[in-house]
Amino acid sequence: MIVFPAIDLRRGRCVRLRQGRAEDETVYDPDPAAVARRWVAQGAEWLHIVNLDGAFGQSYATATHKTNLQRLEEIRAAVPETPIQFGGGVRSLADVEIALGLGVARVILGTVAVQEPDLVTEAVQRFGTERIVVGIDAREGRVATHGWQHTSETTTVALGRTMREHGVRRLVYTDIARDGMLTGVNAEATATLARSTGLKVIASGGVASLADVTRLTAQDSLLACGRRTAGIEPLTEGIIEGVIIGQALYTGAVSLPEAIQAARAG
Repeated sequence: MIVFPAIDLRRGRCVRLRQGRAEDETVYDPDPAAVARRWVAQGAEWLHIVNLDGAFGQSYATATHKTNLQRLEEIRAAVPETPIQFGGGVRSLADVEIALGLGVARVILGTVAVQEPDLVTEAVQRFGTERIVVGIDAREGRVATHGWQHTSETTTVALGRTMREHGVRRLVYTDIARDGMLTGVNAEATATLARSTGLKVIASGGVASLADVTRLTAQDSLLACGRRTAGIEPLTEGIIEGVIIGQALYTGAVSLPEAIQAARAG
């Protein structure tokens, strides 16, 4: 299982929000590139970067959004060998092209997956399954959009199954109520989403300790047992592929090298 350190960008700074609330922000570092170098020096194999200003609805043409894209470029230059997973306000094929042009390996589509699923199909066809990820952000089992400001009637499993039909093979699943709260990852819901959709799922939201990483690896082992019983190849369908850790790393509650070791041990 892969551990993804999170770098959330807002007004060009590295910040963390509690439950996605714009008014509940903590600034951890004005230099996101320095943060990226720190995580890579500690063993990060991937980075998970989110443009919060974009997620809250700002156009790619705004000054703030351009600042965040500049920070993304600086991160890319600082850690050129480390693949980046990037999302936040990516709502058109042009946006996807901009992000990929800045050197990211994967682009996450969130709100647009609910509003324009056919655009997701086109993105997968144009850029490939390995470069397009769908982000499913959930509040009490329902999908939230527009930077978590609106909650739809669509369930996480229903959206996941629809996205599979549209060619998607990988999801990032966030439990909003736990995000930034250090209350523990929702390992059970993550496993249910993987099992119900047959997709690769990356867990996000609430990681508080190494025990959360262990719980996810244990859930993935249960999924693997189920796949073997059903005669499905162990690494192709319905797996917990990774975990995104943010607040716990920034507060020191979790050590990145220890989290990576725990994920590999599973």
